[in-house]
Amino acid sequence: MAGHSKWANIKHRKDRADKKKGKIFSRVAKEIISATKLGGPDPKSNPRLRLALQKARIVNMPNDNIERNIKKASSADQADYHELTYELYGHGGVGIIVDVMTDNKNRISSEMRIATNKRGGTIANPGSVAFNFDRKGVLQISKKNAIEDELFLASTEAGAEDFEATDDAFIITTDPSQLYAVRDAINHLGFDCEEAELEMIPKVYVECDTEIAKENFALIDWLEDLEDVDAVYHNMKAPE
Repeated sequence: MAGHSKWANIKHRKDRADKKKGKIFSRVAKEIISATKLGGPDPKSNPRLRLALQKARIVNMPNDNIERNIKKASSADQADYHELTYELYGHGGVGIIVDVMTDNKNRISSEMRIATNKRGGTIANPGSVAFNFDRKGVLQISKKNAIEDELFLASTEAGAEDFEATDDAFIITTDPSQLYAVRDAINHLGFDCEEAELEMIPKVYVECDTEIAKENFALIDWLEDLEDVDAVYHNMKAPE
Protein backbone atom coordinates (compact mmCIF):
# COMPACT_ATOMS: atom_id res chain seq x y z
CA MET A 1 0.00 0.00 0.00
CA ALA A 2 1.41 3.36 -0.96
CA GLY A 3 1.38 5.88 1.87
CA HIS A 4 0.84 9.58 1.23
CA SER A 5 4.25 11.23 1.05
CA LYS A 6 5.02 14.44 2.93
CA TRP A 7 2.15 13.79 5.35
CA ALA A 8 2.95 16.91 7.35
CA ASN A 9 1.94 18.97 4.31
CA ILE A 10 -1.56 17.49 4.07
CA LYS A 11 -2.86 19.34 7.08
CA HIS A 12 -1.21 22.27 8.79
CA ARG A 13 0.33 20.63 11.87
CA LYS A 14 2.45 22.73 14.20
CA ASP A 15 2.66 22.57 17.99
CA ARG A 16 -1.03 23.41 18.45
CA ALA A 17 -2.21 20.23 20.17
CA ASP A 18 -4.28 21.94 22.87
CA LYS A 19 -5.86 24.33 20.37
CA LYS A 20 -6.67 21.48 18.01
CA LYS A 21 -8.27 19.47 20.80
CA GLY A 22 -10.42 22.47 21.68
CA LYS A 23 -11.48 22.80 18.03
CA ILE A 24 -12.41 19.12 17.86
CA PHE A 25 -14.47 19.36 21.05
CA SER A 26 -16.21 22.45 19.70
CA ARG A 27 -17.01 20.72 16.40
CA VAL A 28 -18.39 17.60 18.09
CA ALA A 29 -20.47 19.73 20.47
CA LYS A 30 -22.01 21.56 17.53
CA GLU A 31 -22.76 18.26 15.78
CA ILE A 32 -24.47 16.90 18.91
CA ILE A 33 -26.60 20.04 19.22
CA SER A 34 -27.47 20.09 15.52
CA ALA A 35 -28.35 16.38 15.44
CA THR A 36 -30.49 16.65 18.57
CA LYS A 37 -32.40 19.66 17.24
CA LEU A 38 -33.12 17.82 13.98
CA GLY A 39 -33.95 14.33 15.26
CA GLY A 40 -34.50 14.43 19.01
CA PRO A 41 -32.39 13.40 22.03
CA ASP A 42 -32.72 9.60 21.70
CA PRO A 43 -29.77 8.14 19.74
CA LYS A 44 -31.71 4.91 19.14
CA SER A 45 -34.12 6.74 16.85
CA ASN A 46 -31.69 9.44 15.70
CA PRO A 47 -28.86 8.03 13.53
CA ARG A 48 -27.24 11.43 13.11
CA LEU A 49 -26.98 11.80 16.89
CA ARG A 50 -25.58 8.25 17.14
CA LEU A 51 -22.78 9.24 14.77
CA ALA A 52 -22.09 12.45 16.71
CA LEU A 53 -21.88 10.46 19.96
CA GLN A 54 -19.47 8.04 18.29
CA LYS A 55 -17.22 10.98 17.44
CA ALA A 56 -17.53 12.27 21.00
CA ARG A 57 -16.29 8.94 22.35
CA ILE A 58 -13.36 8.90 19.91
CA VAL A 59 -12.13 12.28 21.16
CA ASN A 60 -12.80 11.32 24.80
CA MET A 61 -15.39 14.02 25.39
CA PRO A 62 -16.63 13.76 29.00
CA ASN A 63 -20.20 12.48 29.49
CA ASP A 64 -21.11 15.69 31.31
CA ASN A 65 -20.24 17.69 28.19
CA ILE A 66 -22.29 15.36 26.01
CA GLU A 67 -25.36 15.56 28.24
CA ARG A 68 -25.02 19.35 28.55
CA ASN A 69 -25.00 19.75 24.76
CA ILE A 70 -28.03 17.48 24.29
CA LYS A 71 -29.94 19.60 26.84
CA LYS A 72 -28.70 22.77 25.19
CA ALA A 73 -30.29 21.71 21.90
CA SER A 74 -33.78 21.80 23.44
CA SER A 75 -33.42 25.50 24.36
CA ALA A 76 -35.45 27.89 22.20
CA ASP A 77 -32.50 30.28 22.31
CA GLN A 78 -30.10 27.76 20.76
CA ALA A 79 -29.34 28.73 17.15
CA ASP A 80 -29.08 26.25 14.29
CA TYR A 81 -25.61 25.40 12.98
CA HIS A 82 -24.70 25.32 9.30
CA GLU A 83 -21.86 23.31 7.75
CA LEU A 84 -19.96 25.27 5.11
CA THR A 85 -16.81 24.77 3.07
CA TYR A 86 -14.75 27.69 1.80
CA GLU A 87 -12.23 27.28 -1.01
CA LEU A 88 -9.28 29.66 -1.28
CA TYR A 89 -6.23 30.23 -3.40
CA GLY A 90 -3.26 30.98 -1.18
CA HIS A 91 0.08 32.46 -2.17
CA GLY A 92 1.85 30.81 -5.10
CA GLY A 93 -1.33 29.10 -6.32
CA VAL A 94 -1.68 26.86 -3.24
CA GLY A 95 -5.19 25.48 -2.75
CA ILE A 96 -6.79 25.82 0.69
CA ILE A 97 -9.97 24.15 1.97
CA VAL A 98 -11.65 25.54 5.10
CA ASP A 99 -14.31 23.49 6.94
CA VAL A 100 -16.73 25.67 8.90
CA MET A 101 -19.65 25.05 11.24
CA THR A 102 -21.38 28.28 12.19
CA ASP A 103 -24.58 29.71 13.60
CA ASN A 104 -24.05 32.98 11.71
CA LYS A 105 -23.28 32.80 7.97
CA ASN A 106 -22.83 36.55 7.65
CA ARG A 107 -20.24 36.63 10.43
CA ILE A 108 -18.06 33.90 8.97
CA SER A 109 -18.37 35.37 5.48
CA SER A 110 -17.07 38.69 6.80
CA GLU A 111 -14.28 37.00 8.76
CA MET A 112 -13.11 35.10 5.67
CA ARG A 113 -12.89 38.35 3.70
CA ILE A 114 -10.94 39.99 6.53
CA ALA A 115 -8.53 37.01 6.61
CA THR A 116 -7.66 37.36 2.92
CA ASN A 117 -7.44 41.16 3.20
CA LYS A 118 -4.97 40.85 6.09
CA ARG A 119 -2.96 37.78 5.02
CA GLY A 120 -3.46 37.60 1.26
CA GLY A 121 -5.00 34.91 -0.88
CA THR A 122 -8.39 35.00 -2.58
CA ILE A 123 -11.73 33.28 -1.98
CA ALA A 124 -12.33 30.93 -4.93
CA ASN A 125 -15.50 29.77 -6.65
CA PRO A 126 -17.03 26.53 -5.28
CA GLY A 127 -15.36 23.48 -6.83
CA SER A 128 -12.37 25.31 -8.26
CA VAL A 129 -10.08 24.10 -5.43
CA ALA A 130 -11.98 21.10 -4.05
CA PHE A 131 -11.59 19.06 -7.25
CA ASN A 132 -7.92 18.65 -6.36
CA PHE A 133 -8.72 17.03 -2.98
CA ASP A 134 -10.29 13.75 -1.86
CA ARG A 135 -12.16 13.44 1.43
CA LYS A 136 -10.77 10.45 3.31
CA GLY A 137 -10.90 8.89 6.74
CA VAL A 138 -7.58 9.32 8.53
CA LEU A 139 -6.47 7.48 11.67
CA GLN A 140 -3.30 8.11 13.66
CA ILE A 141 -1.79 5.61 16.08
CA SER A 142 1.39 6.29 18.04
CA LYS A 143 4.18 3.80 17.30
CA LYS A 144 4.60 3.19 21.00
CA ASN A 145 0.97 2.02 21.21
CA ALA A 146 0.90 -0.55 18.41
CA ILE A 147 2.68 -3.46 16.74
CA GLU A 148 3.14 -2.58 13.07
CA ASP A 149 2.48 -6.00 11.48
CA GLU A 150 -0.67 -6.60 13.54
CA LEU A 151 -1.93 -3.08 12.92
CA PHE A 152 -1.30 -3.31 9.18
CA LEU A 153 -3.10 -6.65 8.88
CA ALA A 154 -6.12 -5.63 10.96
CA SER A 155 -6.56 -2.28 9.23
CA THR A 156 -6.25 -3.65 5.71
CA GLU A 157 -8.67 -6.50 6.41
CA ALA A 158 -11.15 -3.90 7.76
CA GLY A 159 -10.93 -1.88 4.53
CA ALA A 160 -8.01 0.56 4.88
CA GLU A 161 -6.70 2.01 1.62
CA ASP A 162 -3.26 3.24 2.71
CA PHE A 163 -0.84 2.58 5.56
CA GLU A 164 2.15 4.80 6.30
CA ALA A 165 4.76 4.73 9.04
CA THR A 166 6.11 8.18 9.96
CA ASP A 167 8.83 8.90 12.52
CA ASP A 168 6.54 8.50 15.52
CA ALA A 169 3.15 7.31 14.28
CA PHE A 170 1.26 5.06 11.90
CA ILE A 171 -1.12 6.89 9.55
CA ILE A 172 -4.00 4.89 8.07
CA THR A 173 -6.18 6.22 5.27
CA THR A 174 -9.65 4.85 4.50
CA ASP A 175 -12.71 5.54 2.42
CA PRO A 176 -14.94 7.83 4.55
CA SER A 177 -17.50 5.04 4.94
CA GLN A 178 -14.87 2.68 6.41
CA LEU A 179 -13.39 5.03 8.99
CA TYR A 180 -15.23 3.65 12.00
CA ALA A 181 -14.95 0.01 10.90
CA VAL A 182 -11.16 0.36 10.72
CA ARG A 183 -11.06 2.20 14.04
CA ASP A 184 -13.10 -0.59 15.69
CA ALA A 185 -10.70 -3.22 14.27
CA ILE A 186 -7.76 -1.31 15.76
CA ASN A 187 -9.49 -0.92 19.13
CA HIS A 188 -10.28 -4.66 19.14
CA LEU A 189 -6.53 -5.32 19.15
CA GLY A 190 -6.16 -3.08 22.20
CA PHE A 191 -4.26 -0.37 20.31
CA ASP A 192 -5.13 3.24 21.18
CA CYS A 193 -6.22 5.30 18.19
CA GLU A 194 -5.23 8.90 18.89
CA GLU A 195 -7.13 10.42 15.97
CA ALA A 196 -9.93 9.26 13.69
CA GLU A 197 -11.20 12.05 11.47
CA LEU A 198 -12.42 12.87 7.99
CA GLU A 199 -9.84 15.00 6.20
CA MET A 200 -9.23 16.48 2.76
CA ILE A 201 -6.18 14.94 1.08
CA PRO A 202 -4.59 16.62 -1.98
CA LYS A 203 -4.19 14.80 -5.27
CA VAL A 204 -1.44 17.17 -6.45
CA TYR A 205 0.94 19.34 -4.42
CA VAL A 206 2.22 22.85 -5.14
CA GLU A 207 5.91 23.39 -4.33
CA CYS A 208 6.70 26.67 -2.55
CA ASP A 209 9.88 28.41 -1.50
CA THR A 210 10.43 29.49 2.11
CA GLU A 211 8.98 32.99 1.73
CA ILE A 212 5.80 31.83 -0.02
CA ALA A 213 5.41 29.06 2.57
CA LYS A 214 5.67 31.60 5.42
CA GLU A 215 2.96 33.75 3.82
CA ASN A 216 0.68 30.74 3.44
CA PHE A 217 1.25 29.58 7.01
CA ALA A 218 0.40 33.09 8.25
CA LEU A 219 -2.91 32.90 6.33
CA ILE A 220 -3.61 29.38 7.59
CA ASP A 221 -2.86 30.38 11.19
CA TRP A 222 -5.30 33.28 10.87
CA LEU A 223 -8.00 30.99 9.47
CA GLU A 224 -7.46 28.36 12.18
CA ASP A 225 -7.90 31.02 14.86
CA LEU A 226 -11.43 31.84 13.68
CA GLU A 227 -13.99 30.47 16.12
CA ASP A 228 -16.24 28.90 13.47
CA VAL A 229 -13.40 27.21 11.56
CA ASP A 230 -13.01 23.52 12.37
CA ALA A 231 -10.19 22.49 10.04
CA VAL A 232 -7.92 23.91 7.34
CA TYR A 233 -6.35 21.77 4.60
CA HIS A 234 -3.87 22.72 1.88
CA ASN A 235 -1.80 21.22 -0.92
CA MET A 236 1.40 23.14 -0.24
CA LYS A 237 4.71 21.30 -0.34
CA ALA A 238 6.90 23.48 1.84
CA PRO A 239 10.68 23.33 2.24
CA GLU A 240 11.88 21.22 5.17
